[in-house]
Amino acid sequence: MTEDTESAEDRTPASPNALGGRHPQATYGLLRDTSPVMRVDGVGVLVSSWALVDEALHHPDAFSSALHTGRLGNHRPLIPLEVDPPDHRKFRRILDPLFSPQRMKLLEASVAQLVNDLIDDFGDDDEIDFTQQFSVPFPSQVFLTMLGLPMDELPTVLALKDGIIRPDAVAGKPLGHPDVAARQTATAQAIYDYFTNILDERQGERRDDLLSYFLEAEVEGDRLTREDILDICFLFLVAGLDTVSASLDCFFAYLAEHPERRLEIVKDPSVVPAVVEELLRWESPVAAVGRVAARDTELGGCLIRAGENVMPMLGAANTDDTHLADATTVRWDRRVNRHLAFGGGVHRCLGSHLARLELRVALKLWHERIPDYQIRPGVELMFSNGVRAAESFPMVLGSPRR
Repeated sequence: MTEDTESAEDRTPASPNALGGRHPQATYGLLRDTSPVMRVDGVGVLVSSWALVDEALHHPDAFSSALHTGRLGNHRPLIPLEVDPPDHRKFRRILDPLFSPQRMKLLEASVAQLVNDLIDDFGDDDEIDFTQQFSVPFPSQVFLTMLGLPMDELPTVLALKDGIIRPDAVAGKPLGHPDVAARQTATAQAIYDYFTNILDERQGERRDDLLSYFLEAEVEGDRLTREDILDICFLFLVAGLDTVSASLDCFFAYLAEHPERRLEIVKDPSVVPAVVEELLRWESPVAAVGRVAARDTELGGCLIRAGENVMPMLGAANTDDTHLADATTVRWDRRVNRHLAFGGGVHRCLGSHLARLELRVALKLWHERIPDYQIRPGVELMFSNGVRAAESFPMVLGSPRR
């Protein structure tokens, strides 16, 4: 539900709907101050302070990711997210080198080209929909590049992503409707089929792409099975694309709302890496992550029963001033910026280095070419809950520097 249709009851701090919208930071603060551990009927246990979120993320034996398997229509766990230690360690040893900062750096030129091509497509437009023309296609194009797939696969990839993440919107029915569940299940099977066909091709002819690397990767005799690779690709599709799109929506909304901060980037592009880290912290595009209590346990004095859903709220932790003294101030000059935007513990985001690269390149090149932009006057941006993506983003452009 978007902000303009929520009732007053929906927007109380006890409701997860209060955590949506453009500016959830005040609600985060209220939750931390009043109920750092709160049980919400039909949702689970919300955890909002830095100390308790950090504790939950670092104890997968008590707060499991593996028990979420199947919630997106997947047949098997999404690797490595839905695999707990000790098996999780095997997958990360194989996968971490493939997503290392050094390997991601090799993608910078092709990522920059994608950014420039998308900006070129705007032509001399005075206004664009930032979501449709930039934040949604850009990470999906990076995905296609890494997998060695042609750009004309973009509509297929986006349809698969939306069918899993937003099956209600695709089916035109509310969540919980049988047609929505059927849509998600059918899309999950389509994802398996899509990657199976590509892997069949790569099995016969290796290329310089990620799928070929998956087929060859080995650490001390451990190799990925065909099913492992399918489960990795499934996660890559549903998690990697939407989170970067949401990050771009959040970042550019903040910079459009704060033109003086935007001008700091225009005048000094060297601040871009710091801007990325600070806006990851402040905006926390992934507001919360899901865990399930593996056993009866306790957190912050609250008894949590085995099988209960637990939601460590990354956004609330990242703005907790008991961890960071000036957490409610957005600063580009932080020398140390330890945040949980990519999660924490063993399940910390595998693709964090790729996401950082995409965000840095996008911010730098955009502000070189389009230094002036704003949200269309009179428009209030509506953001989804959970992964904080804009529903649409009407953006008025200044004069791009060609």
